[in-house]
Amino acid sequence: MNRAAFAALLLGAATVCGFAPLRWFPLPLLTLALLFVLWRHVPQSHQGTTFGAGDLLRGAARTAWLGWLWGFGCFLGGVSWVYVSMHDVGGMPAPIAALATLALCASLALYPALAGWLFARFRCGGAWRDALLAAGAWTLCEWLRGWLLTGFPWLAVGYSQSPPSPLAGYAALLGVYGVGLLVAALAALLAFSGRRPGNATGAIVVLAVLAGGYALQRIAWTQPVGAPLTVSLLQGNISQDSKWDPEFLPHSLDTYARLARTHPAQLRVLPETALPMFLDDVPEDYLRELMANGPTLFGVALHTRTPDTPDGYSNAAVTLSADGRLQSYAKSHLVPFGEFVPPGFAWFLALMRMPMSDFSAGPAYQPPLEIAGQRIAPNICYEDLFGEEILRALPAATLLVNLSNTAWFGDSLAQPQHLQIAQMRAMETGRTMLRATNTGMTAAVRPDGTILAALPAFTADALMVEVSGYTGMTPYAHWGNAPALLLVAGALLPALWRRRSRLTAADRGG
Repeated sequence: MNRAAFAALLLGAATVCGFAPLRWFPLPLLTLALLFVLWRHVPQSHQGTTFGAGDLLRGAARTAWLGWLWGFGCFLGGVSWVYVSMHDVGGMPAPIAALATLALCASLALYPALAGWLFARFRCGGAWRDALLAAGAWTLCEWLRGWLLTGFPWLAVGYSQSPPSPLAGYAALLGVYGVGLLVAALAALLAFSGRRPGNATGAIVVLAVLAGGYALQRIAWTQPVGAPLTVSLLQGNISQDSKWDPEFLPHSLDTYARLARTHPAQLRVLPETALPMFLDDVPEDYLRELMANGPTLFGVALHTRTPDTPDGYSNAAVTLSADGRLQSYAKSHLVPFGEFVPPGFAWFLALMRMPMSDFSAGPAYQPPLEIAGQRIAPNICYEDLFGEEILRALPAATLLVNLSNTAWFGDSLAQPQHLQIAQMRAMETGRTMLRATNTGMTAAVRPDGTILAALPAFTADALMVEVSGYTGMTPYAHWGNAPALLLVAGALLPALWRRRSRLTAADRGG
């Protein structure tokens, strides 16, 4: 491995420090800028498309290789908790869990590799065109990663720009991919504007964009509605190995009943599958006790029998009103290998101790739950990674609530990273986001993305907060990812047009 390749790998690994828990938000901009510098110095092959053995170390293949190494370093450092879930918690043999983790990181790294290939394929030599091309190709591939094969948008660079980053101000306008495009564009400007001595254009643009972000943070896109609400978010700290043990079930139920009883509020929220059983099997006297002191939203498995799926069940958030009326939300975006079995992979899940691993998906649109005078849109665990899917509940929903069970990932980066993702959803929607988790991080996030309060991880406790519901729509809530993707298209267009003009001129000359 030569110096450039080793540098790309280290830059990718260092990028993880830009995300929670360290939150060194300028770092992803710097590491991307240096990756773009590496791309810039790769000699262009004659056609820019060659992948043959003789062209392996230059041109598009070389640029793609550097992108892959950057991505592999980033994902290996940033989603290493996948190994924890498979081996430490799931009981999968260590060699298989390690190979599966490496395979996941290697496949995710194909997206930065694709961005590098697109850059090399269509670069035209003009500094500003190449800068826009690099930023546009990068963001396009991040968006593809969040969409293809059900999507895995974890560690999209936009997430690193949660408060206090000034770029957080753009989240309500453009969402996480738009913020990521700004990061990539600023990085590219720094990488390419330095080609001319004394050229300060890049630095000036960077300062202007940062100033714009600070100004946007002062705009209130949504407004409080109704009276403030007292909420108690319960964190039971039940370990995953004991959660589904029938002998441990009474302790789980007692833990949440005690926390609910000793922390009364207008709304109590329990985590995902806090009651590790089907709702039909929960004793009626326990449900009455749980709901006695006010509305309670809790995670439980819910039978969803239909003629096509007589044994179907969903991962649900449920509440019961005083008159016994059931309101529920069924998780619609399921986790591959965790909540449904992709065809041909039953053998893989057989290596893990994973009860209830074949859920049925709920409908794409489900109306908010009417609880405690607010219209609450629940989302369960992994679902809050998908910003446009959260928008389905708007404008009706006044409050967002995430129920998660992060015990699967032990004491890892997954917990603070997931909270940072919730911050982005709050900013995009202009809504308070409440998080009730089993082991952490249980928290309340304001509509501006700042954290109102959070519980320490791995403690059995309740977080008591007073929050408001919000009404109104941010620009992102109106338009979703469409503006960001239009900007991506605009960033790619100059290089594509230039290449087309060159090819046309070459044809005429021939």
